[in-house]
Amino acid sequence: MTMFDRIKTFFGVQDMTTGRPIKGLIKFSIPLLIGNFAQQLYNTVDAIVVGQHIGDSALAAVGTSGPIINLLLVLFMGISTGASILAAQFFGAKDRQSLNKVIGGALLLVVTTGLFMTVAGYFLAPALVQMVDPPDTVAANAQSYLQIIFLGIVGCSMYNILSGILRGIGDSVFPLFALIVASLLNIGLDLLFVANFQMGVAGVAWATIIAQGISAILCLIRLCTIRQVCDVQMKNILHPDGALVMRLCRLGLPAGITQAIFSMSALVVQGLTNSMGEMVMAASTAVMRVDGFAMMPNFTFGIAATTFVGQNIGARKADRIRQGNKDLLKLALGSSITLVVCLLLFGYNLLYLFTDTASTLEIGNRGLRILAFGYICFSVTQVLQGNMRGAGETMLPMWISIITTVIIRMPLAYLFAYLTRSPEFPNGHSDALYFSLLLSWVMGMVLSVIVYRLGWWRKRLPAEFAKEM
Repeated sequence: MTMFDRIKTFFGVQDMTTGRPIKGLIKFSIPLLIGNFAQQLYNTVDAIVVGQHIGDSALAAVGTSGPIINLLLVLFMGISTGASILAAQFFGAKDRQSLNKVIGGALLLVVTTGLFMTVAGYFLAPALVQMVDPPDTVAANAQSYLQIIFLGIVGCSMYNILSGILRGIGDSVFPLFALIVASLLNIGLDLLFVANFQMGVAGVAWATIIAQGISAILCLIRLCTIRQVCDVQMKNILHPDGALVMRLCRLGLPAGITQAIFSMSALVVQGLTNSMGEMVMAASTAVMRVDGFAMMPNFTFGIAATTFVGQNIGARKADRIRQGNKDLLKLALGSSITLVVCLLLFGYNLLYLFTDTASTLEIGNRGLRILAFGYICFSVTQVLQGNMRGAGETMLPMWISIITTVIIRMPLAYLFAYLTRSPEFPNGHSDALYFSLLLSWVMGMVLSVIVYRLGWWRKRLPAEFAKEM
């Protein structure tokens, strides 16, 4: 094989229904992991630039906006999940016509809902900010940041859907390329708008939406040019297959609801965080940025599991699914344990990137140490739930999320805050935020293992094939 052929193979779509499962999973996961790293750079660079060039108050404003943005993006995340599952299954089954229809329906959904969300998000931003009741010094910046982000929501949502489809057909490399380009552009524009033009928090928001728009355009070009796999046809966009669109929504809706639950929980807990003061808010923002990087392997292997299982279900290869699941669990646990060790050793130094306020750093470092073990638990959860989603079972992960978030995390956060009140911490100690999150992750793992072992997630598969698994 020539060097050109090797490069072409590496950057091409990947059929994970053949060859050694672990080799295909690693090849698929590495670009995906780097891509998740690049995506996390968006918010992280924003936070670093804001914290170092503007101050802790502006850093708190960006952190306050995060849960609100995620809440309003849940619809697109659901579409992306449904499109990715169907793309993987139809690609594995070599059903090109159905794959084309899935792409057309997904593009129509994202454009129409994106335009609606742009208008709704922009005008609702002031009310949404007030929902979490931030200090007056934070509210104005948070509103400005939110409104600008929603002006570019179509670009962000388009990238999520297109990258989901590309990953479904085995291409995890090009979304990585698009994200690297966008991340470098984001960094450059952050420094230009904030450090040079003194645009404040608004400059960070403009840099983000411009970079996200570029990543969406690049992924659309890629999807239009891989004609050996699929065709982006206007007829499938303007006249979508209603049955496939409904199936896409049915698969994606539980994933969207799951993300909505996470976002609502984050909003509720953000209100508790805000009541503890600006210092705790800034520390929490820094911790969540570091948390985003610590979570990358977990989300990566979860997505890899969904794609791998989806393709092999389409190809009816149950033995590969069993072996691939074992391989993914080993990879996920090894990666998360390594990251936890790094967090325990270097967490303080990572937080120092965002702020040099000693008290803020102390609060944040305590939070990272509390959360450390939870990352190992979450890695197991993601792989098992990724298997379920790849099989077309998206309801069970949703119910597990409802239990761990609504029944466990939120009540415990407020209970722990109440129990730790003191003259020094009138609204509770910041540790309450992190212990409640840790316990929800542990319970999420326990429930996922139980549900997976019981085999309920196989019910959507053909009976004979389900028995083989």
